[in-house]
Amino acid sequence: MEEVQIVRVAAINSSANSSSCYRCAFSAVKDPNFGGVSVSEADARILTSGGLRIPVHAKVLASASSVLENILDRAPRGRKSKKIVPILGVPNDAVLAFVRYLYSSRCLEEEMDNYGIHLLALSHVFSIPQLKLRCTRGLATRLTTDNVVDVLQLARLCDAPDLYLKCIKLVSQDLKVIEKTEGWKFLQDHDPWLELEILQFLDEAESRQKRRQREKEAQGLYLQLSEAMESLEHICTEGCTSVGPHDKEPNKSKRPCQKFSTCQGLQLLIQHFATCRKRVLGRCSRCGRMWQLFRLHSSICDQSDICKVPLCRQFKLKTQSGKKGDEARWNLLVRKVVAAKIMSSLSLPKPLMRKDREQTRLQEQERRTMEDEDVHFL
Repeated sequence: MEEVQIVRVAAINSSANSSSCYRCAFSAVKDPNFGGVSVSEADARILTSGGLRIPVHAKVLASASSVLENILDRAPRGRKSKKIVPILGVPNDAVLAFVRYLYSSRCLEEEMDNYGIHLLALSHVFSIPQLKLRCTRGLATRLTTDNVVDVLQLARLCDAPDLYLKCIKLVSQDLKVIEKTEGWKFLQDHDPWLELEILQFLDEAESRQKRRQREKEAQGLYLQLSEAMESLEHICTEGCTSVGPHDKEPNKSKRPCQKFSTCQGLQLLIQHFATCRKRVLGRCSRCGRMWQLFRLHSSICDQSDICKVPLCRQFKLKTQSGKKGDEARWNLLVRKVVAAKIMSSLSLPKPLMRKDREQTRLQEQERRTMEDEDVHFL
């Protein structure tokens, strides 16, 4: 006698306040003595592609999914007036796991490992958002270079943007490996539009990375200019190792300035600017840079009447005279430098703000001097 696969569903009454009237426990057995499916109070059957008929309760299916409710309203009746709901195109065990979720709202890790892709498709088709979210998160943690293309295609069809984005990122990271997989070859042959979409995403990601790199480099330049402005003010107001205001003598220290990394180079540039013979003719590039630094300081300075930086007041008056020239681009540079200075000060923790930082450097310099004196004494 031909064996018949039987699925028994034991119906268990739940509490009166529960929204679901039944819970199911499935067991699939092969028994030649049974000619059909026996289940108490089941009023519908789910038909799979493998010919399996799963007894279910219409109320449970209708409460879990509005799509299933509409299908049940129009479903044809089979033997013994049982409504038939076909769920085709997926393995029998995947359908069993799906029905089990409808009754228990649970999905085992083993079921997610084996049938996660099928469950995602079923959750989308029958509009079950909780199961769809569970599958999206579960599949996202199970992505590999071998299955990412299949999951990507399904995520696109099932409108799962989070899973789709995670798949795209994995493809962009391991494209050379994924291009050798069967999934990618199938994609090239059957879905060239998705392949184009992936390649466009990769190109845009590369462009974004290059743009961020350019912005990072530009921000670094603005930070250097901001520090150069502080260093210029320090040199012209307090004096430094070799350059200082006319009413103060430089300290003639052999050590480089510890306050700013740009201080030593800026002092050399000022010394060159003061003695260069080509400056008047405008043929010296180093002097040209010094002119630009003076002008930038004047654009930022708000105390030009008492400022000790050379040419500060002259550049301020020239700007107010109304000569446009490259004023728009220059003002943009000024805004960028000021913004970089503000962001730099905000990013520093309170103990390392400018005054505290300078005090710390002075203390470190004093300690090193004392150590040197001790060495000479010994």
